[in-house]
Amino acid sequence: MEPISMTPDADLLEGLRRHRAELRESMGALEAALAAPAAGDRARWAQRVHVAAVELAGDFREHVDITEGPDGLYREVLTTSPRLSGAVSILTHEHALIRGQVDSLLTRVAASDVSTDADKVRDLGTALLGRLVRHRQRGADLVFEAYEFDIGGET
Repeated sequence: MEPISMTPDADLLEGLRRHRAELRESMGALEAALAAPAAGDRARWAQRVHVAAVELAGDFREHVDITEGPDGLYREVLTTSPRLSGAVSILTHEHALIRGQVDSLLTRVAASDVSTDADKVRDLGTALLGRLVRHRQRGADLVFEAYEFDIGGET
């Protein structure tokens, strides 16, 4: 019987770091778009928010693939550290909640009357960003607990 490695694949860790930085960039882009003045040209503001939300949605889909995929982080964590199954379950559940928030934001920002409801779009967007920040923190904690490795990802 081969021993189970307690260190994840180096390519997986590098991919996690790279993707973590990309997700943070798209979160920053959405935050900047939401914070921009909407009073002048609200249609242009809504378009900027929409573009940022679409980028974030794509990066989040990639995050789910990297973590939940057949060769993903969660499978490896459950193999090497089954004691962390509760944390993995929470993070997986959060994926569904975040996807719902992303979809709600995209639907709202695409609505024809978005130009009159910038506050609602901002509320949805900032709630999404808050959940993503906490999710990323829990994900970093999971990796550290499993491997005593800080995935960082910020430059």
